[in-house]
Amino acid sequence: MNILLVYPEYPDTFWGFKHALRFVSKKAAFPPLGLLTVAAMLPKDWKKKLVDMNTRTLTDRELAQADYVFISAMSVQRESARQIIKRCKKLCVKTVAGGPLFTSAAEEFDDIDHLVLNEAEITLPLFLKDLEIHKAKHLYTSMERPELNDTPIPAWELLDIRKYSSMNVQYSRGCPFDCEFCDIVVLNGHRPRTKSKEQLLTELDAIYHRGWRRGSVFIVDDNFIGNKKKLKAETLPAIAEWMKGKGYPFTLLTESSINLADDEELMTLMVKSNFNMVFVGIETPNESSLAECGKHNNENRDMIADVKKLQNHGLQVQGGFILGFDNDDPTSIFESLISFIQKSGIVTAMVGLLNAPRDTKLHKRLGKENRLRSVFSGNNTDFSTNFIPKMNMNTLIDGYSKVVRTIYSPKQYYERIILFLKEYRPARRKISRVHNEDVAALIKSLFILGMKEHGRQYFWKLIVWTLAKRPRSFPLSITLAIYGFHFRKIAEGYTLSPSSNC
Repeated sequence: MNILLVYPEYPDTFWGFKHALRFVSKKAAFPPLGLLTVAAMLPKDWKKKLVDMNTRTLTDRELAQADYVFISAMSVQRESARQIIKRCKKLCVKTVAGGPLFTSAAEEFDDIDHLVLNEAEITLPLFLKDLEIHKAKHLYTSMERPELNDTPIPAWELLDIRKYSSMNVQYSRGCPFDCEFCDIVVLNGHRPRTKSKEQLLTELDAIYHRGWRRGSVFIVDDNFIGNKKKLKAETLPAIAEWMKGKGYPFTLLTESSINLADDEELMTLMVKSNFNMVFVGIETPNESSLAECGKHNNENRDMIADVKKLQNHGLQVQGGFILGFDNDDPTSIFESLISFIQKSGIVTAMVGLLNAPRDTKLHKRLGKENRLRSVFSGNNTDFSTNFIPKMNMNTLIDGYSKVVRTIYSPKQYYERIILFLKEYRPARRKISRVHNEDVAALIKSLFILGMKEHGRQYFWKLIVWTLAKRPRSFPLSITLAIYGFHFRKIAEGYTLSPSSNC
């Protein structure tokens, strides 16, 4: 078999970092980990080729040479996935599809030859067995939650790692919490299923031996600390020892719930293991909205103090925020959110409109209330929402636009970097050697952010302050300034007329 694995293109979104990647001459932020893992599950004697459309163009010749085209996608990649399928049909090439988009919206893709849904450890072997006897079916699905003991090392040999700004691995699936708007538990369940420490270290070794020596590795778990006991007793001590033995070749980042701030031992172990960043779903400073969406883990706590505690321990906090809850007060929620973000020093603050993904508790509730109106685009940082909010839609979009344009305007954004750096206490590691691409990124940032962009005086204020007060954080300061350029480019889309998006 000649197998072509294709990863669809992302639109220009918050997490795509398209406008920041140009500073470091990279094509994409992260590799398609799901497809690389699926590739490792296919028969060893099959020929496999990967095309990530976020790094290069997919040609008709490549499609025509394939016996099967395997496609995996998230919801936000829907349009690009449709174009790939259309091209395959035109060339009479058979398609196999899986991943979050197809699992949550299988009925939209009858034109796919074979839908291999849910978790590939269960459904892919069934498809391969039927394919071998020429009896492959259209649909393979299962609600069984496999353990991760037999999940293979991703097929990194298919990837040109030089095109990416970060690598990624998966340690666990599932989340113990039950937020109304979240489809993680729909896809992966409540019980955190984890890999062994040996598996995880083998995957880190595989990335290391591919030549990845700088930058970061994203542990893509939806809640890395879902099984705290195993993390503290086995996994983190093993990572810490591995990192020390390898000379701390790269940093780690992941996603976590806010209760990480309650566990001194866990924070210390993570930093010892060379974690320097966590994404936390904060959602809203409004207590009644937290109760509404079932985010009980965030209720009745000083989340700004929690964020600063994480920063003090050496963990940069990226935050997720949502507007459009039924309990959001239009007279106060927008200013309240701006104030929270500014006071917290969360530099990377993703603010989105509430949406209801398929099969979530929120989707079911809104369906009963006859408030659903469209399919969730997968991009919650644009103007779209797939239900009728209780707040006036124009008011919601105007307020949302104001929040994003305010927090990413140069004055507020650079002030937030300084506030963060005042709190941040990173582990003191040996400063790595400066590379040519670092110098190029610095020169580009000084030219674009320091000379061309509006609000450049705030950029220079940041540079002077950092060199005077936190000189060891100068590379991080430049990195965050570059992120801000990307976020402002995304925010420029928020100047559209609200009436055109209702």
